[in-house]
Amino acid sequence: MSLFKARDWWSTVLGEKEEFDQGCLCLADVDNTGNGEDKIIVGSFMGYLRIFSPHPVKTGDGAQAEDLLLEVHLRDPILQVEVGKFVSGTETLHLAVLHSRKLCVYSVSGTLGNVEHGNQYQIKLMYEHNLQRTACNMTYGSFGGVKGRDLICIQSMDGMLMVFEQESYAFGRFLPGSLLPGPLAYSARTDSFITVSSCRQVESYKYQVLAFATDADKRQESEQQKLGSGKRLVVDWTLNIGEQALDICIISFNQSASSVFVLGERNFFCLKDNGQIQFMKKLDCSPSCFLPYCSVSEGTVNTLIGNHNSMLHIYQDVTLKWASQLPCVPVAVRVGSLHDLKGVIVTLSDDGHLQCSYLGTDPSLFQAPKVESRELNYDALDTELKELQKIIKDVNKSQGVWSLTEREDDLKISVVVSLNLDSVSQAPDVAAGTDLVPSATVKVTLQNRVVLQKAKLSVYVQRPLVLSRDQFTFEFMAPEMTRTAAFSVYLKGSYAPPELEGSAVVSYSRPTDRNPEGIPRVIQCKFRLPLKLICLPGQPSKVASHKLTIDTNKPPVSLLSLFPGFASQSEEDQVNVMGFHFLGGSQVTLLASKTSQRYRIQSEQFEDLWLITNELIIRLQEHFEKQGIKDFACSFSGPLPLQEYFELIDQHFELRVNGEKLEELLSERAVQFRAIQRRLLTRFKDQTPAPLQHLDTLLDGTHKWVIALADAVEENQDSLLQSCARLRSASHLLILLIGLWQKLSADQVAILEAAFLPLQHDTQELGWEETVDAAVSHLLKTCLSKCSKEQALSLSSQLTKPNDTSRLKKHITLLCDRLAKGGRLCLSADAAAPQTMVMPEVSTWENTAMKWTLVSEVKIQNVLVAFQSSGKRTNWTRELANHLEKNEQTDSLAYTVCRSTFQMKKRVKYKTMKSQKHEGVEEAG
Repeated sequence: MSLFKARDWWSTVLGEKEEFDQGCLCLADVDNTGNGEDKIIVGSFMGYLRIFSPHPVKTGDGAQAEDLLLEVHLRDPILQVEVGKFVSGTETLHLAVLHSRKLCVYSVSGTLGNVEHGNQYQIKLMYEHNLQRTACNMTYGSFGGVKGRDLICIQSMDGMLMVFEQESYAFGRFLPGSLLPGPLAYSARTDSFITVSSCRQVESYKYQVLAFATDADKRQESEQQKLGSGKRLVVDWTLNIGEQALDICIISFNQSASSVFVLGERNFFCLKDNGQIQFMKKLDCSPSCFLPYCSVSEGTVNTLIGNHNSMLHIYQDVTLKWASQLPCVPVAVRVGSLHDLKGVIVTLSDDGHLQCSYLGTDPSLFQAPKVESRELNYDALDTELKELQKIIKDVNKSQGVWSLTEREDDLKISVVVSLNLDSVSQAPDVAAGTDLVPSATVKVTLQNRVVLQKAKLSVYVQRPLVLSRDQFTFEFMAPEMTRTAAFSVYLKGSYAPPELEGSAVVSYSRPTDRNPEGIPRVIQCKFRLPLKLICLPGQPSKVASHKLTIDTNKPPVSLLSLFPGFASQSEEDQVNVMGFHFLGGSQVTLLASKTSQRYRIQSEQFEDLWLITNELIIRLQEHFEKQGIKDFACSFSGPLPLQEYFELIDQHFELRVNGEKLEELLSERAVQFRAIQRRLLTRFKDQTPAPLQHLDTLLDGTHKWVIALADAVEENQDSLLQSCARLRSASHLLILLIGLWQKLSADQVAILEAAFLPLQHDTQELGWEETVDAAVSHLLKTCLSKCSKEQALSLSSQLTKPNDTSRLKKHITLLCDRLAKGGRLCLSADAAAPQTMVMPEVSTWENTAMKWTLVSEVKIQNVLVAFQSSGKRTNWTRELANHLEKNEQTDSLAYTVCRSTFQMKKRVKYKTMKSQKHEGVEEAG
């Protein structure tokens, strides 16, 4: 039990499935007994009117039968109930009930009972007004300073104020600029109505202004009420509070001062009667209702505020004095005198929980038992501590609280990808260029062993591949149940995806004895999509800008057996050459050598080589595994295509820069557009006509600029997405070639993938370039460092967008250089030790040329340009070597390459011509 909990004095629940709001509760001596005891009047949206007079035998008792004085079904929904002097000729209190299309005034009277059933109460209709407009709320008071009677003002849903002088209708006025009705209150001291408009402004209107505003044309009373055509009102004062208001209440300390309290969505405000802010308080929780009342301290006001956390906070001005817990969220709160008990807090919830409570605390009668004093056995404690430490160590060694086999036994997930494409494509009117887009069906099967709850299946594929449905929800899965989810995959874009792999992730909860809600778990399964989903058979091409050669240690395999679904010509023509046509237009050609153990992949686009190269290696491995051959291996002899990779990086970075410039221009034009709008609005509001001075032309031109820039931003974002996919494909290809070149293990390839393939997408705060640069720099300073000085250098803790890509390209080149020198990728504890770079033996001319490509681009390019531009055409290589020998003695690789280049010019030229002639003979064959 909470110490700060509202003490329950009396409570009851009203009806079944009835709804209530803040205007449905009222406290007053409605039967005019004169004993100072209030009655609780409650009306519901179901049309029930109830009057209570609680008399609990002891504190906390529920409602008794005699507590309900009256219950009447009025058929129409009750929006608000109020008690006042609403009948002419008498100053007794009467009950006003507001319906959506009717205002009724009743008198409540009771007669003494002569039997044990008690007193009898009844209501009598005094008069009613049929409304031509739908009502929202009402307020009452002595409008215009009348004495001894109360007038009623009703606000309609379209913002019209209708004033009733008891039995007769007085007038109706529209509030200027009204869109949605807000709370309404009447200030007797200033004789004005205060409301909050849909513009989030507190507005005050004098009653005299409302009364003397004559209608434009005189009509009958019913027509006047229906059409409401009146003179435009002038507001007395306004105050912008910046949020919608939930309620308004006015408290008068004396005849010389009053305060206006406004409850907002996040704050409550106290205003002077002239609209100036007296104080405001930012609330921690979302409020639901409030009630200000005069404090015992002079000059201060207490405020009861109920919130959606079922709490009732009591503030003295802006200071929180008390907080109490309620059993439900209150929508209305009142304070009254009930059964000789003053200051009873009455709360009403939206589902009809009516409670009378008071503030205070209950004394705690619990006393902690005395602990028996005993001597500590330190030996037993040491033994217990060692056992606990052993248990903790065993748990830390395991991968989780539950073993992996147990987690797999809870739920098994399997994915089946259809080998054949759908006969009718599921792609909704999507075409990539001039090609029709096919689709493939994927089925995911879930088999559970135990009871599972809230299982959610999410499927992910690489863009531009899309799914017909990517999420499936299973609220409850009984033991030994099998669920199947089927969906289609198709291409939506004119470029190839960077990967053909997808993943199916299932998150679920497994209930236990201690946790019935379930323990959250996640299981994942990957699947591979068919190549023909994005690729069609095409014509081979002999000419291509980009070529790759993959070496193997086994005899060449017929391409027909590797790619059976891509044969477009006769079998004889397709044995050693095959063409692939990507959806969108690009072409890739695959050639297999007849005599050597090589395969060549060539294309006009560098990034398009990745998917065919990866598919070739995977199918070769599967082919030899089926034959029982386990020592199959692929290799790459270089050189690495770094220049082509760097061009894609520059294109991606240029699109990022262009995107930022376009967004800045769009922001500037939007500011200009709003400024012109303000100028035009000022001109239109001016009572004296003035020329526009071509502001309309300027507005139209700026609007066209904004639309054009918005289209350019969208186009640049689409281009950036395509560039991201191409760069990711090129990164995959580069990692594959580095792994084949240096024969890296699976763990080392995983490190490169983590560095070059970040998981997050490009944003304005963080992009691909700075992320990859930080990862590569970390590798160069840890496992690939040459000395302890490089390890001492600390990386920046904050990633910022670079000015250009030169630093990134330099680090990638240096990474390849370190790997060529024998560097080892490792993230273990011993990676901090500097690696000994072993210079591999330069045995063949291919290795020498490859090392020259890697080193010369970064380390001797500037020196080379200087020597060539100096006019020294003879013996420049030897002079360059002498220069490097003097200035870079530590770099033995660059020095060796420069020396060997002079001696090997003719040999390299002869070897190159011989190789090209040999390959041309093979292609012709």
